[in-house]
Amino acid sequence: MVRMREWSLPGGPNGSRRLAARAWAAESGEPGWLAVLVHGYGEHIGRYGHVAEYLCGRGAVVYGLDHQGHGRSDGERVLIEDFTDVVTDVHRLVTQARTAYRTIPLVLVGHSMGGLIAARYAQLHPDGLAGLVLSGPVLGRWRSAEELLSHAEIPDTPIDPATLSRDPAVGESYVADELVWHGPFRRTTLRAITTELARITEAGSLGTLPLLWLHGSDDRLVPLADSAAGVARLAGSDAAARIFPGARHEVFNETDRAEVLAEVVRFAERVTAASGSRPH
Repeated sequence: MVRMREWSLPGGPNGSRRLAARAWAAESGEPGWLAVLVHGYGEHIGRYGHVAEYLCGRGAVVYGLDHQGHGRSDGERVLIEDFTDVVTDVHRLVTQARTAYRTIPLVLVGHSMGGLIAARYAQLHPDGLAGLVLSGPVLGRWRSAEELLSHAEIPDTPIDPATLSRDPAVGESYVADELVWHGPFRRTTLRAITTELARITEAGSLGTLPLLWLHGSDDRLVPLADSAAGVARLAGSDAAARIFPGARHEVFNETDRAEVLAEVVRFAERVTAASGSRPH
């Protein structure tokens, strides 16, 4: 059995906002590694409960939070002025996790916009990580942002739920989820994304930090070709890619999700074993 607890922590600009956080842990046994999940645009960490439970069943303790302006966290909906604040929020969560789990190795897992955040976090805090997993990450170039920013007024075009997964239940749940943002993109947020993409590209390689890149071959929200150059720029001496044929954007919610999650666990077991018991 896995137990989940919720709390709030300070975050956002100058720690002025309350952020909703969650942690999942097996009710028995001691975890061998720590996973921190970083969710994507417009969604919330509650959509990752099945991911957390799977990882907990394979030796992890799992933490995650709702980004500012997302889910149950404070802030104007989906408005992010500077991703530096969001990366700092993730570090606040990691710091809290480290008060309870001081020495077990940490694997950071970021999806979509969360991949952007996780990649930047890894560039700034590489010594604290055993490995980095990126799922459908916004990296390198995101032509959707460029196209939206070209309009005088951002079109109010909601995300097509069919682009998330081949499993129709995923799209149905997404549409019905009141904590998911179903409105238009904010121009400020799109500009912040393009700024952060440039920062990541400029900072370059992760060096020896292990990286696993997961992507669906039929991802129409963050196309494979858009991310490929960014991942290549980020990748260091230990990098692996797994492209899932026919999969759409949310590979953790795809029809072959068990295979995707098993890939994450194989990677985590390898990099945490290599990490050993040294403090992180």
